[in-house]
Amino acid sequence: QLQASGGGLVQAGDSRKLSCAASGRTFSSYAVGWFRQAPGKEREFVAKTSYSGSATRYADSVKGRFTISRDNAKNTVHLQMNNLKPEDTAVYYCAADTKYSEFVGNYWGQGTLVTVSS
Repeated sequence: QLQASGGGLVQAGDSRKLSCAASGRTFSSYAVGWFRQAPGKEREFVAKTSYSGSATRYADSVKGRFTISRDNAKNTVHLQMNNLKPEDTAVYYCAADTKYSEFVGNYWGQGTLVTVSS
């Protein structure tokens, strides 16, 4: 089970950190990622990290601004978002998958809303 938190209303240029807490004892066996869905748009990939966190990948739209990290001892994954833009406004979802390279999401959290005002 995944529980996302940290969303809220921010201004353009601000930073925000999202967190996702996972239950279970096999967290390190899963790659973890973040996706987002803006109003009226399809859900899109944002970032993912491998089982140990040694490998990461980002969507071009967030590269250089967002950082994904994980703490397997605490069963958590974070998404540090810097220099936020209005187009980052979306519901952000964390997801877990047994496969890093073919990540599609076996498990999903409930989502947390980030609203970026201009």
